[in-house]
Amino acid sequence: MTKYLKPIMITILISFTGILLNNYWISNKAKPYLYNSVSNIPANKVGLLLGTGKFLTNGSINLYYKYRIDAAAKLFKAGKIDIILVSGDNSRKDYDEPTMFKQDLIASGIPEEKIHLDYAGFRTLDSVLRARDVFGLNAFTIISQQFHNERAIFLAQSHGINAIAFNAKNVNGRYGIKTKLREYLARVKSSIDLLFNVQPKIFRSKI
Repeated sequence: MTKYLKPIMITILISFTGILLNNYWISNKAKPYLYNSVSNIPANKVGLLLGTGKFLTNGSINLYYKYRIDAAAKLFKAGKIDIILVSGDNSRKDYDEPTMFKQDLIASGIPEEKIHLDYAGFRTLDSVLRARDVFGLNAFTIISQQFHNERAIFLAQSHGINAIAFNAKNVNGRYGIKTKLREYLARVKSSIDLLFNVQPKIFRSKI
């Protein structure tokens, strides 16, 4: 048993180190393109608002969702974006992230005609690449929390897309910690997707 313990521990250590280095690489690559201030961020015609569920499993409002709505509304009202493209998951009839976002954006004062929906943003890779290849956007402002924006910018820049990002307010507490821990694995998946040139699940011609 002891002779197997050392190789197992070495494998775990190497894997853990690799995850940390990958996380640092993605954060460092994205850093120049992230903005926290509405006044400092350059203007873009379109803001790409990344989807998430409105409600948690206990029925309470998902703060990641709420803060993304707030961030998109701030950018729009400041004239930093003119159109909001909401990209989210609508893989089931009873789950429709884009429509939920649209309703709350309108309630926040965004004109309906300024909101466009992508129902096939099943994951960040899909949202970013479809913004370019389906909606014809070569430059846009990504809107989400910083940890998510870093991964989205990493994917965009790695695919030659001229994107910047605005950081919505972060979520603290136990739920925020759990989300950030999952992000480490999501970043590993993003690097693997990039290595193997993985494409969006649904890829149509430009519309």
